[in-house]
Amino acid sequence: MFAKLARTGILIAVLGVAGCNDSSMKDFAPEANKPLPDKILADMKAKGMVRTSSVMARIFKEEGKLEIWKAKTTGRYEMVASYDICKWSGKLGPKYTEGDRQAPEGFYTVRPSQMNPRSNYHLSFNIGYPNAYDRANGRTGANLMVHGACSSSGCYSMTDPQIEQIYAFGRDAFQGGQTEFQIQAFPFRMTAANMARYRNDPNYEFWKMLKVGYDNFEITKVPPKVDVCEKRYVFNQVAPEGTTFDPTGACPPTTQPDSLKSAYNAYQTSYDAAFTGAVKASVPAPKPTIAGIKEASIVSDWSKRRARGERVPIDPPSLNSDGTVTETARMGRIDSPAGRKMAALDAEKEAKRKAEEQRVAAIEAAKAAKAQALAEKEAAKAQALAEKEAAKQAAQQPVATASVEAAPAEPQADEGRLSKIKNKLLGMFGG
Repeated sequence: MFAKLARTGILIAVLGVAGCNDSSMKDFAPEANKPLPDKILADMKAKGMVRTSSVMARIFKEEGKLEIWKAKTTGRYEMVASYDICKWSGKLGPKYTEGDRQAPEGFYTVRPSQMNPRSNYHLSFNIGYPNAYDRANGRTGANLMVHGACSSSGCYSMTDPQIEQIYAFGRDAFQGGQTEFQIQAFPFRMTAANMARYRNDPNYEFWKMLKVGYDNFEITKVPPKVDVCEKRYVFNQVAPEGTTFDPTGACPPTTQPDSLKSAYNAYQTSYDAAFTGAVKASVPAPKPTIAGIKEASIVSDWSKRRARGERVPIDPPSLNSDGTVTETARMGRIDSPAGRKMAALDAEKEAKRKAEEQRVAAIEAAKAAKAQALAEKEAAKAQALAEKEAAKQAAQQPVATASVEAAPAEPQADEGRLSKIKNKLLGMFGG
């Protein structure tokens, strides 16, 4: 029953810059026709899969993983390959507008015409952004790919050997009769622990909506049937005969198999308990996320100025939680007359700044030299005064010495006079 609800789907997905053309499936470049490695084919056979069975893919930004899942003979899917994403652009969170450099999140569909065997990025797939949900919510952008070359500017980029295998999974499934494949792109694995980490994020309500589709796949291991109504995703819902899902209109009354309802409720009960525990636990800090359409618009403006050839910071600006904008100081390359003009103005401004710094430095140096000369003059004056005082004291020093030395002679002179008087008296009195 789950298989009837689910769309057939292969995923290879991601977003890029390369344009997609309408190359037919017969118009392969050599690298687009490479068979899957024998080991993968052997693993598929061991898991009850055939080479041309249906495929889908899941992408997890934070973990940097792209998973390929294939249908087994039972109709349920099992993961057959996992790849490290070489590069993806932007932050966690959905794509809002053309030029915001965000890799989309959501549920997308790829058909044969969206596969590009002659991509400028080795091989590529257009993931189908914008889908019905994106258009209903006014989100814009185009030509978002999964591609090789390990170079990202709003996409998920793989290495060339990786994209050859991913491309082969899709190619083989189309050859087996699959008409479209599903791409599920998530910010992270939507576990209770991760949802608890991001419970205060501005994108949380959007992620809760994606989680319903994530949970449906976790329960059934079949790609969910995806529709859009009231500008939101709905999963595995069956509308009455003759009614349709209008992306911007009211959702029709729907039904769902009782077995799926029961399984989902049991799954949700277990999740709620795990979420409560995760809120209380110590968990890693959240990664940067896009702050809604406001930040997307700021980055989009940066992209437009860059596309016009203006000289802008080498990295996109970032909106902070307090509403301020952070830009890197390092400027990007010059690639147009406008860019060269801006560079020339920047160079002129920098030259004036340096000239002013040199002028101020020269003034300060002159002041320092003048102060030094004055200090030396004052020091010389002080030295002269000190020498004069020393000379004066030196001139007075001999007089003081003679006086001190003559002092002992005075008692000797008195003694002589006394001796003469004594002798005279003795003479007078016959002594």
